[in-house]
Amino acid sequence: MVTAYCVKCRKKVEMKDPKEVTLKNGRPAAKGTCPDCGTKVFRIGKM
Repeated sequence: MVTAYCVKCRKKVEMKDPKEVTLKNGRPAAKGTCPDCGTKVFRIGKM
């Protein structure tokens, strides 16, 4: 379960299809979509 803040819904949501990515500086992050509105959501930190 990976949560992130959706700017469009203005609430924390559980990511749909989360993918683990690495930032340029080497930090881990997670990318996914909001299950309610379909907006891209992003969270820095381990999954």
